[in-house]
Amino acid sequence: MRQAIFLIRLLPMEQCSLESGQGLSLDNIVDASLDLRYLDAYLYTFINSSENHFMLGLPVTYYVFTDMPEMVPDIKLGPQRSIKVIKVEKHSRWQDISMMRMKTISDVIESDIYYHFTHVFCFDVDQVFTGRFGSEALGDSVALLHAYYYLLPKILFTYDRNPKSKAYMETGDFYYHAAVFGGTCKSVKALAEACYQGIMEDKQNNVEALWHDESHLNRYLWLHKPSKVLSPEYCWDTSIGYSSDIRVKRLLWAPKHYNTLRRP
Repeated sequence: MRQAIFLIRLLPMEQCSLESGQGLSLDNIVDASLDLRYLDAYLYTFINSSENHFMLGLPVTYYVFTDMPEMVPDIKLGPQRSIKVIKVEKHSRWQDISMMRMKTISDVIESDIYYHFTHVFCFDVDQVFTGRFGSEALGDSVALLHAYYYLLPKILFTYDRNPKSKAYMETGDFYYHAAVFGGTCKSVKALAEACYQGIMEDKQNNVEALWHDESHLNRYLWLHKPSKVLSPEYCWDTSIGYSSDIRVKRLLWAPKHYNTLRRP
């Protein structure tokens, strides 16, 4: 069985400027001033840690999405591991970078990945592997419980509550984290296409979902249940503190070096 992995150049979320984001207050504030140093800061560490923990013994290709392919560092990989760099359009708003990745995922699966691989995993790049992330995580459609919400009552899940958005949800099963998702090429392409379509319809109506592509992903997974749901150990934030049910931390949110990543 052959695998494929996506690395997405994705900026952390901030307050939305459009309708459904009004009144939102978040801890991690960042703007579009992050530049190529984002790749320097996170990509090398991400791939190096992946080489020690992700799908060991299986063929893996890293697809790196960036608007600056010439800045991707040279990284030594193990046997049956390779990197493909995909140049994407540069956007001035990080929100558009986040949302437009869904179109890129769909397009690259159709043009390349489908002919060479069986499964795809999509990751944010600002993370570090610290434990086994192997074939036990494979499935037809794989979603991840968000570390900040999995123990909370549903009433506190931050679904998009704006009826004007295509991501609107009144209720759901779980709250999923868009930092990690995957499955077969067919299922991931279907998810990406549906999310992109919803994003574009929202744009036409001057609406932006509360958590952008993550809101659309949650809507899709509410309507199309994933075949496998990963626990937060597969993407944990140490700032949450101790949790007795998280005994193994397999992937960690990397520290956000905003002071050094911002342009002067």
